[in-house]
Amino acid sequence: MGSTVLLAINTSTLQFSIALLAGDGSLLGEYYLGSGTRHFGGLVPAVDFLLAGLGRGKEEIECVAIAIGPGSFTGIRVGLSFAKGVCHVLKVPIVGISSLDALAAQIAESTLAITALIESRRNDVFVAQFRRGPGGQLTRLMSDQCVEYSALTTSLALPCIFVGNNYHNQVPKLKETLKPDLLLAPPEMWAIRACTVGALGLRRFLSQDFDNPAALLPIYLRPPDIRPNPYLKT
Repeated sequence: MGSTVLLAINTSTLQFSIALLAGDGSLLGEYYLGSGTRHFGGLVPAVDFLLAGLGRGKEEIECVAIAIGPGSFTGIRVGLSFAKGVCHVLKVPIVGISSLDALAAQIAESTLAITALIESRRNDVFVAQFRRGPGGQLTRLMSDQCVEYSALTTSLALPCIFVGNNYHNQVPKLKETLKPDLLLAPPEMWAIRACTVGALGLRRFLSQDFDNPAALLPIYLRPPDIRPNPYLKT
């Protein structure tokens, strides 16, 4: 299985990341860029760059794992469309991974519940809560939800450890809402890594738990923000 190559993609947040994993779970290479609004247009060149740097060809990709949200509406659409296109051309399976699952999975050990948060453009947040069992297996305590920060105290099992996708924006809001109960993952964990998306996807690939590309849809949780373009004359 070591020869298997899985391509993992996260465009569901403004932290854009792609990775290549071997069939034994080892990380072959990863490409990551922090917050920005124009990273997603560089998805194809980034994949080409990573493959070339590793001396690999597209034909070696045997599966694509893609973060399907919740998160950035535009980013999710771009990433999922690209992933489906790769799978169609190469005739390989696709695996969709919840972005909140991927974020929580980065907390390898915790006796407390793990709360994963992804920014929304409004004054609310996409959230899910998890707990690690005796064998380290990540178990959900709630489904993906979109709530206001002020509602977190009634939505979550506390105390818990928080991890999000934007440390500098989210931590001040959490401190304002959850002063006595706030436990934070280290700052370097506050970004979805494509290698984690890939690790979750690899488990499903090895058990042949694939998604139907035609039926695989983004996780949005709420309608997109659609506003009139102020630069268009009527």
